Amino acid sequence: MTEPEREAAEAMRSLWASAGADPFVIDGRRLAPEAVTALLRPYLTDERFARIEAVLDGRTYTVATVVEGLVDTGNVSAVMRSAEAFGFQPFHIITGGGRFKRSKRTTQGSEKWLDVHVWRSPDEGAAFLREAGYTLVATHLDASATPIDTLDFTRKTALIFGNERDGVSDRMLELADRRCIIPTPGFVESLNISVAAAVSLYHAYRDRLARQGFHGDLDAEARARLRARFFMKAVKNAERILRRAAQSGHLP
Repeated sequence: MTEPEREAAEAMRSLWASAGADPFVIDGRRLAPEAVTALLRPYLTDERFARIEAVLDGRTYTVATVVEGLVDTGNVSAVMRSAEAFGFQPFHIITGGGRFKRSKRTTQGSEKWLDVHVWRSPDEGAAFLREAGYTLVATHLDASATPIDTLDFTRKTALIFGNERDGVSDRMLELADRRCIIPTPGFVESLNISVAAAVSLYHAYRDRLARQGFHGDLDAEARARLRARFFMKAVKNAERILRRAAQSGHLP
């Protein structure tokens, strides 16, 4: 890895330092998600609790958002915000060269509500996604690409967006199972990365509703784990509350 690539990867890891960490480990002790929610529920208003449950109703792991080689975290943040808004929980960042510009304003806090994974290379990210059962679909304009509305987003799909200038890398295109495009009737053949992602993710959301009548599809285990994570993000000093309960032995 070159020095710029190393710096870029470190910047991303710093920006989302919690990515990949187990949020339920407190002082070396792992708490069950149900224990976390029981301990933190008294600190949530009924309105906040209802809002979290409503968000969980619309969450899915079936579609994963992947951004590759973006050199401006403002663009990463904008894509992340769209993914969170439409309920797509897994978000994968494949780092590339160059320095990143921070854009905390653009995310509007969306990063704390997503499962953020950071990978150093296309091979690393693609291997993880394929092992998890995803079909890798690169957004890329060429003769082999099919319109996005030919895809079935009720199936496990990783939708890949490339960087601002060059698009999806040659290596990621080799690893992808399919390529798709957003058809445009105007003279402009492509959209900028944040707009393309927003349009694509909204289409995926609408496609899921049209095909099966619902969008969110968390099973009981995934919902319990995500509820506990959301509680930890929504309650001030959540870790301190959990640590105090663990140390005193007063666990549900």
